[in-house]
Amino acid sequence: MVRLPVINNSRFDLPQYESDAAAGLDLRANIEAPIVLAPLQRRIVPTGLSIALPEGYEAQIRPRSGLAAKYGLTVLNAPGTIDADYRGDIGVILINLSEEEYTLQPGERIAQMVIAPFIQIRWEEVNSLSATARGEKGFGSTGKQ
Repeated sequence: MVRLPVINNSRFDLPQYESDAAAGLDLRANIEAPIVLAPLQRRIVPTGLSIALPEGYEAQIRPRSGLAAKYGLTVLNAPGTIDADYRGDIGVILINLSEEEYTLQPGERIAQMVIAPFIQIRWEEVNSLSATARGEKGFGSTGKQ
């Protein structure tokens, strides 16, 4: 388990894993009053949390499946990435993709945050790439299954 320094400037408890095997922590809307999101409206919703990720880790901000399936509310840039050198408030870009208004309540769980390691690369320019059976066949080339 990785320890993660956090400043909690929200009015709510720190995010928790909602089950023993959960990958994501539920982030809450740190807002004073309800916010109405009209159809196709987007808004950056603050969480009141600032973190200090260790180098080599990122925080991925992902939609909550229940909000997406039931209400058409999702994270616009899913997954959003919080870099290890960012120290500001974690904001979630929400969009209402439904045909109905959605009223976001203070403290409502709005997204999930998954902490994941990553690898940085160094480009190596070459004249050709190694051959594979698939080659340059792109979108849909592997069939419908």
